[in-house]
Amino acid sequence: MKGWIGRMTAGAAMATLLLSSWGAQAGGWGGPELVELVKRLKPVVVNISATQKTHLGGNGKNGGEGGMPGNPFEGTPYEDLLKRFFDMMPEDQAFKSSSLGSGVIIDKEGLILTNNHVVEEADNITVKLFDDREFPAEVVGRDAKTDLALIRIEPKGDLPVARLGDSDKAEVGSWVVAIGNPFGLEATVTTGIISARGRVIGSGPYDNFLQTDAAINPGNSGGPLFNTEGDVVGINTAIYSRSGGSMGIGFAIPVNLAKTVAPQLKASGKVVRGWLGVRIQSMNKELAEAMGLSGKAGALVASVDAESPAEKGGLRTGDVILKFDGKEVNRMRELPTLVAETPVGRDAPVEVVRDGKTVHLSIKVGEMKEEESEVALLKDKSGKKSDKPEQTEVLGMTARDLTPELRRQLEVKEPVKGVYIANVAPDSEAFKAGIRRGDVITEINRKPTPSTSELVKAAKGLNKGQKALILLMRGGEPLFLALDVK
Repeated sequence: MKGWIGRMTAGAAMATLLLSSWGAQAGGWGGPELVELVKRLKPVVVNISATQKTHLGGNGKNGGEGGMPGNPFEGTPYEDLLKRFFDMMPEDQAFKSSSLGSGVIIDKEGLILTNNHVVEEADNITVKLFDDREFPAEVVGRDAKTDLALIRIEPKGDLPVARLGDSDKAEVGSWVVAIGNPFGLEATVTTGIISARGRVIGSGPYDNFLQTDAAINPGNSGGPLFNTEGDVVGINTAIYSRSGGSMGIGFAIPVNLAKTVAPQLKASGKVVRGWLGVRIQSMNKELAEAMGLSGKAGALVASVDAESPAEKGGLRTGDVILKFDGKEVNRMRELPTLVAETPVGRDAPVEVVRDGKTVHLSIKVGEMKEEESEVALLKDKSGKKSDKPEQTEVLGMTARDLTPELRRQLEVKEPVKGVYIANVAPDSEAFKAGIRRGDVITEINRKPTPSTSELVKAAKGLNKGQKALILLMRGGEPLFLALDVK
């Protein structure tokens, strides 16, 4: 059974309690003494319950045909049976679903930091403190991209407040303490170490998680991860598991990221992020060789949006960004976070490598707008059969000139010029390089290929033994590849 990355909100309908033993730690404890530390930290951690009305029945209000809610039995023999059951229910019948999570108090005004997925779309939120007092809570702001949310209660009297630390100082091997409400079991304490930093788990554009082996389970979502000095270094948010419970691999949002998000949520209920207007990809050994670079650090610019801050600042397709606003970009995924955290309107210095030379630019950072993304499908949306243009064989590929119909199918918009790849021989170097049917090649070694004749011309100019830098469009997105010329 494959492992999965899962959020940790515990459903109210949970009927199974998972128990585990001390395992390897049964023989003795070699970690720090934590009794007094835990006594001091428990009061800043809260239990969060959120309820939401869900509609069932034949009216389809819950998003699926027949109103059937998200179905965990989809694809199993029970799917049709459950669908018929929900369809038979009275129209517009609603029930309350609930979730359990955790949070941490970050100021005496009653502000509590938690995960977005704990309170997202909640109708009612209740916060229970360590001393069993309960308060209704309101959402101050949410940010889906980082999975962080800020909620507020109106307490009577002072509240204990957590101290936010510095997650950059949370080194691999350092001891940490997680406190939360796994499976609804309040004020549960688990311990472990920081197992890794900078983990990418595919949850969003700003993945940079701390990994820990401190036991984290459903219900720990939004709870704090402390260091041994009592400072919050992370907000627990996800687990890797084959069973749904802890397997010693949990992930926490670095508190330094939360410290940049929370003030914006408090001030305006949303996060304003910096924006350049580029699409980037990772560097690798093959691309570096094709571009004549000695290393694979940096972020490769695959395209630059028209009228964007990047275009106005002089950034070009094929540039490799090595530094942004004085900070090194060692890996591609570091750049989105650096840009997002840069104040809108700042003139940020940018260092790039262009055609083997170092170029210094200054780019005024713009504001990121929320955009809807669509998946491009390779099909004739008109349903009509079209006449096939002439085909050309080159570098193990079958190429055609782009037609208006192909542009529409492939979502290749003007002024992009290129050649459609109708087929790639499985034993060709093009296939080994990653070129696939449906790609649109726009450049070879920085030379535009607006037609099959230009593609053939560029291919004839290649020398055996070199790596050719290919720029193409795939699914409406640009991509660089390196092709070995044989």
